[in-house]
Amino acid sequence: MERFSPEEIDVTKKYPAIVFFFGGGWSKGSIKQFEPHAKYFSKRGLVSFLVDYRVKNRHNTTPFESLKDAKSAIRYIKEHASEFYVDSSKIIAIGASAGGQLAAATALINGYNEDTDNLLISSKPSALVLFNPAIDNGPGGVGYERVKNDYKGFSPIHNIKKGAPPTIILSGTQDNLIPVATVKEYQLRTRKVGSRCELVLYEGKKHGFFNYNKFENYKKTLIEVDQFLQSLTYLKREPLVEVE
Repeated sequence: MERFSPEEIDVTKKYPAIVFFFGGGWSKGSIKQFEPHAKYFSKRGLVSFLVDYRVKNRHNTTPFESLKDAKSAIRYIKEHASEFYVDSSKIIAIGASAGGQLAAATALINGYNEDTDNLLISSKPSALVLFNPAIDNGPGGVGYERVKNDYKGFSPIHNIKKGAPPTIILSGTQDNLIPVATVKEYQLRTRKVGSRCELVLYEGKKHGFFNYNKFENYKKTLIEVDQFLQSLTYLKREPLVEVE
């Protein structure tokens, strides 16, 4: 993991943490994807973590190892919260595409835990931010060919339950991988169990529209996430930070 802390950290205080999981179909990807986001939110007062995890191209692994690593990362941050000046009750998991699946799964999926993890520490974050997330891994969904019938215990949309964290989903209407119907169904199921789920759709935008190299989209989505986190009281309105 790579960490970015607020510039003027007060060691007598505890700060919310935001934990980033890159996209890439559990096969590829880099922590660099979310580095601009991490730097921005550290300036806004969060402790930001860029998490690396096992992927097929580099480690010859399955999506299940990716999820084990994601859950281990949340547990590690909680276990070492005092060292990082983190409030372990305020951890935001954020991810894109397959990384969005991982973020949601740390909150919703009970299985796929590393043997070396302390299972007394919950992997559940307290809020979710999901960019065009691969949240349906069932038949016809993203990754089904790799997880097969294990989707029943792996796919976030099939495991939404009472206590699901407040969530915001940001997705494009022209996404060729994540149908609008899927994110709407996820929102519906989350609300049915009594949890908050905001859905922001971006007209005409495709998969990965929010990345830094599409700066205007990056800026719009970043501000949307910032406002969502303000509504949860994880961020204060001040100090405002210029998006760059």
